[in-house]
Amino acid sequence: MDTPLSTIAVVGLGTMGTGIAEVLALAGREVIGIDISEAAALGAVASLEASTARAVGRGRITEEERAAALARFRTADTLQAAADAELVIEVVPESYEIKQQVFRELDAVVSPTTILATGTNALSVTRLAAESQRPERVLGLHFFNPAPAMKLVEVVSSVLTAPPAVEAVTTLARELGKEPVAVGDRPGFVADGLLFGYLNQAAAMYEANYASREDIDAAMKLGCGLPMGPLALLDLIGIDTARTVLEAMYAESHDRLHAPAPILGQLSSAGLTGRKAGRGFYTYDAPGGQDVVPDALTPAAGAEAGAARAVASVGVAGSGTMASGIAEVFAKAGYGVVLAARTQEKADLAKGRIAKSLERSVAKGRLSAEARDETLARITAAGSLDAFAEVDLAVEAVAEDLEIKQQLFASLDKVCRPGAVLATTTSSLPVVAIARATARPEDVIGMHFFNPAPAMKLVEVVRTVLTADDVHATVRAVCAKIRKHPVDCGDRAGFIVNALLFPYLNNAIKMVEEHYASLDDIDAAMKLGGGYPMGPFELLDVVGLDVSLAIEKVLHREFRDPGLAPAPLLEHLVAAGCLGRKTGRGFREYARR
Repeated sequence: MDTPLSTIAVVGLGTMGTGIAEVLALAGREVIGIDISEAAALGAVASLEASTARAVGRGRITEEERAAALARFRTADTLQAAADAELVIEVVPESYEIKQQVFRELDAVVSPTTILATGTNALSVTRLAAESQRPERVLGLHFFNPAPAMKLVEVVSSVLTAPPAVEAVTTLARELGKEPVAVGDRPGFVADGLLFGYLNQAAAMYEANYASREDIDAAMKLGCGLPMGPLALLDLIGIDTARTVLEAMYAESHDRLHAPAPILGQLSSAGLTGRKAGRGFYTYDAPGGQDVVPDALTPAAGAEAGAARAVASVGVAGSGTMASGIAEVFAKAGYGVVLAARTQEKADLAKGRIAKSLERSVAKGRLSAEARDETLARITAAGSLDAFAEVDLAVEAVAEDLEIKQQLFASLDKVCRPGAVLATTTSSLPVVAIARATARPEDVIGMHFFNPAPAMKLVEVVRTVLTADDVHATVRAVCAKIRKHPVDCGDRAGFIVNALLFPYLNNAIKMVEEHYASLDDIDAAMKLGGGYPMGPFELLDVVGLDVSLAIEKVLHREFRDPGLAPAPLLEHLVAAGCLGRKTGRGFREYARR
């Protein structure tokens, strides 16, 4: 069936509806914007005029194209105006009752061939279709906010949807310059299905007083390259909206990871729904404002617990990529560095790796030849931990194995002078178990760098129940000197980043196991719809499937949540030796170098 979709009605002229109308009008469609609120209709017209004017100013469209687009957009206050539309897209509030009422009224107005699309991201498309007189013409068309900028559109089919309807809207999405992804009907679909579980866990982490809102958000931006932290994103989405999505997901999955964190309900009930209310997790300059303003929870500038110990020299234990990267970071910041490995040969090789890294920085114009030579001169390669006798801070970066780390810290306890701070870079092991291998657990702290250490700005500072205040203050002061951003967290599995990242990755694997969506579609959805720098399967293959599985097991063992159990597909791939890029095959295959 040929469905050109040249005349399209958009029901609901809020932010999303107005954005969709703009995209359609600029793409040459006749658009009827329908809203019972005269203020909303006037606001949509004003928004379209302003946004197209900005587009002209930036050279993206001509004045003639702007005038033509505005002429193609008209508003109405009744669904009768959709009578001639070939496609109707509803973006009214997330309520079955409201959406079903819209669909019932549209049944009596539109032609039998008109496609009815719901913009829901949380409700069942199948349930909405079943209420329609023409369920085969009902589907989901889920744009992402802001619609003019975001490339992803999820095309959602129910078991009742006719293929020609899907083909027609998929073609339309491509003609709009969007990237359509075909998905089945389940709450959250792909992008929100993965995103909202992660946001929910972040809210629960904050509610448990594990880390501050600022540290949670900074950790995910700096540690994962995300455009926004999870709590700031919840404020942008709307805390009430997020809770509605999670309720729908939990109703279907019964997965505790989708059960809305109580704080979401508390904030919603108090009317603190995020930016639109002027306050949510953060406080804003005004309702609808974007600028965060200080409130009672804002950390005081420069507030530290205890006086810092003096640190002039640093020892780094290990010979791998992380150890050499950390040594490079400290040496660049002016510290004298002892880089110790199990043998002198390994230590020399690690220093050679640093020399190559510095040379690349010189070649790219990021570092002068003089600074390169001075940095390298500050590093002493040693074949024994005995060289740490006079260091003020010892940082271990050896294998992620508790017994190996405990043995190393027992040695550091004997070698390092009294008062030296001992730091572990573990990403998943209990810091206190490492600290107890020494006679001075109060001097031990976690200092989790991210790879590659010279480039990544984040350091998770992990206090145990035994860590001294001045040790914590010392590490934060050191982070400032080496130009890293420290975030504080307690000594539990995954700390901040891995505790939020790996359940999300695990859930993506489960989507593939359940044949809900393909690797490519899931990766595309998270990059285009969530602004992620890498899709989950790209990231898993880079991190290493064996490393990912180990972290998943640690999280599952500590939190005892069935939803955190590693996906069987991940276990099968690791058992088969398919570990990602490093072996040439993981979720995808890679060319051998």
